Amino acid sequence: MPQVTSDPAEEQRLRDLARLRRVRDRIDREYAKPLDVDALARGVNMSAGHLSREFRAAYGESPYSYLMTRRIERAMALLQRGDLSVTEVCFEVGCSSLGTFSTRFTELVGVPPSVYRRESREPTEGVSSVVAGVPSVVSKRVARPVRNREARPTGQR
Repeated sequence: MPQVTSDPAEEQRLRDLARLRRVRDRIDREYAKPLDVDALARGVNMSAGHLSREFRAAYGESPYSYLMTRRIERAMALLQRGDLSVTEVCFEVGCSSLGTFSTRFTELVGVPPSVYRRESREPTEGVSSVVAGVPSVVSKRVARPVRNREARPTGQR
């Protein structure tokens, strides 16, 4: 049975956390749609500033940064597939500016999207780029974009 608190501050904190989860879930579902912090905040009856502060405190990054990370993760998968151009991928994941998309992709992944697309399609030393037997959870964690300009410099793989 869930523990009931009588502390109003704790109850408010729990309500805020539930609203933040709804925002995060909405970003995960609707990453390709036009989303901004104001719209996300309105959806959970918070101000944009309060949402940004609380989201960062709960998840370690701003709602916009989280959204861009989701978009870049999806872009990585589409670029690996190889059937769409970088421009098509940019718009497919919900970005409206190719320049912003390319800059953010490079910051998070460490190489521009065109290089990522080309390198992810080329086998390395005769070995397929997908290694059989590696659990998907491991490959997803390794392939996840790095946040906040922490990507390896180009050439270090």
